[in-house]
Amino acid sequence: MKLLISELPVGSLTLKKRLVMPPMATPKNENNGLATDEVCKYYAEKSQGGFLGLVITEHCYVSIEGKAHNGQLSLADDSTVAGLAQLTQSIHKNGTPVFAQLNHAGGRTQKEITGTRAVAPSAVVLPRSKEGIPIAQAMTAQDIQKVVMDFAQAARRAKQADYDGVEIHSAHGYLLNQFFSPLSNRRTDAYAGNTLEGRLRLHLEILAAIRTEVGNEYPIALRLAACDFMEGGITPEDAVWAAKRLESAGLDLLDISGGFGGYTNPGHMEPGYFSPLSQTVKQAVNIPVLLTGGVQTGADAECLLEDGKADLIGVGRALLKNSAWAKEAITAVQTM
Repeated sequence: MKLLISELPVGSLTLKKRLVMPPMATPKNENNGLATDEVCKYYAEKSQGGFLGLVITEHCYVSIEGKAHNGQLSLADDSTVAGLAQLTQSIHKNGTPVFAQLNHAGGRTQKEITGTRAVAPSAVVLPRSKEGIPIAQAMTAQDIQKVVMDFAQAARRAKQADYDGVEIHSAHGYLLNQFFSPLSNRRTDAYAGNTLEGRLRLHLEILAAIRTEVGNEYPIALRLAACDFMEGGITPEDAVWAAKRLESAGLDLLDISGGFGGYTNPGHMEPGYFSPLSQTVKQAVNIPVLLTGGVQTGADAECLLEDGKADLIGVGRALLKNSAWAKEAITAVQTM
């Protein structure tokens, strides 16, 4: 049997296929973060036919001060639950489970978007920052505890909206990536940037707080910046250490991606271009590992699974361009 069309347990949930639609921001939501009929139709179209094993919807901000851009979905207050319940229903009708991605943009926010000054682990210029963007304010202990609570409450709302699980966003230069990267974390307290324990502490606190809110059986994933691809940044060895700690703390799924370098792996354009990172992490943990990036065909996805690069394959751009892509890919694999 082909791996792409085989089942895989993720915590208490069993996925029927190993093809995943990863989070991709759309301009289809209200500026107040509420889901629209348009975004529900979009996800219904992408998941039509049940050819995807899992959908992870676009990142939701957990608090207004963590909002990354206009049109971003929100899980920041209880008023968002009804609209998101319609969104999850539109995906569930196709027999596909769905996770919510929870995010705080940290120093990547702008006052024009949030109405407040950006906060980050430390008051430093973030890598790849646009010229003229004010330096974020270093977070206080109270700020950090509010972030923990905000993630936990956002997860509670996601569960109320009938999401099948949540994914914590710690990649692509956002707040948790900022804490985990030595390039942006210069703190000297319990979240100190000069130790792996300090850099991962906030992640573990958020994971524990979410678990308290949603219970032990609710799947929790984390998108991990496995490398910044910058001198002095997160290394693959750091990612393996973090993956083991997160697994021990009760995480159900690791989604491997880039850090401050974003969605790309310098010098790599092949299908599954983050696979050197995902394979290394997969060999170090027992929970499933998701790989996204550069996959164009069902054969690409099947080969990556068979070669042990990951347990799940995410496909973004190809699915974004062609809503029938998943059907075509699964059909092709079935006839291989």
